Amino acid sequence: MNFFRQRKRFRDLNEQEIIALAISSEEDDARIYRGYAENLRADFPSSAGMFDAMAIEEDQHRVMLIDLHTSRFGPTIPLIRREHVAGFYARRPVWVVENLGLDRIRTEAATMERDAERFYLAAAARSADAATRKLLGDLAAAEAGHQSKAANLSDEFLDDDTRDTEDAISHRQFILTWVQPGLAGLMDGSVSTLAPIFATAFATQDTWTTFLIGVAASVGAGISMGFTEAASDDGEISGRGSPLKRGLASGIMTTVGGLGHALPYLIPDFWTATTVAFGVVFIELWAIAWIQNKYMETPFFRAAFQVVLGGALVLAAGILIGSG
Repeated sequence: MNFFRQRKRFRDLNEQEIIALAISSEEDDARIYRGYAENLRADFPSSAGMFDAMAIEEDQHRVMLIDLHTSRFGPTIPLIRREHVAGFYARRPVWVVENLGLDRIRTEAATMERDAERFYLAAAARSADAATRKLLGDLAAAEAGHQSKAANLSDEFLDDDTRDTEDAISHRQFILTWVQPGLAGLMDGSVSTLAPIFATAFATQDTWTTFLIGVAASVGAGISMGFTEAASDDGEISGRGSPLKRGLASGIMTTVGGLGHALPYLIPDFWTATTVAFGVVFIELWAIAWIQNKYMETPFFRAAFQVVLGGALVLAAGILIGSG
């Protein structure tokens, strides 16, 4: 609570503070765009060029605002930033956005421009000085026009072939970093835990014991798969991306795959729980086949045959072992 009391509300800022806030915001946005450009340069040079150009636009706005401040208040600019103003829009860190893919970065840039436009409109409404109102209004119009400007920059730096190529590279990276290890984990968690869970279920007909075994098998398999995936390849030569991301995708999906048919055994009645678990297994196996078809381009019926047949064999082995 003390933190929020130490922040100023936007309506309490004077005109000098509003201009100082605009200067720091333009500086931050230019740095964010340059960060995007630097992170994209190796794989997406055309998009990097687009963000370089947008950073230059923000630099020009910052110079105009500094000139305005100097003419009205002198050369000493108060230190005021977004985080000093309660309720002011925030920017997400570059490392958060860059992990969301190329399309998400482009969308984030459009959101930044809309935020800036709203700020300048509100700031212009607060100013009593004609020159200040004009500049802030012009900047609001410029930010509003940045969406069309960004489209023009896209046309300049991203022709159809370039955009298609970059989108294909981005899609491939998404497959290698998230889908492939996640799918491997889901398959392992869904199939490999079938035997111990259903063997325990039919051997004991105790739903709570089966649930505990299922959770232990799922979590243990998730930890094992996650560490194995993360340690198998640092991604620098293979281009498969961050080992941490791949390990998380594999570990989490392995755990989810096992928990899917362990959770029904929270139901006290054995046959009700088992019937629900059978249904969950059916859904899991067909989901795996669908993911293989959609992202790995495996023919659906071949994927379904492989996954369902393999899962059915493991399930049958677990039931036979437990019943024996």
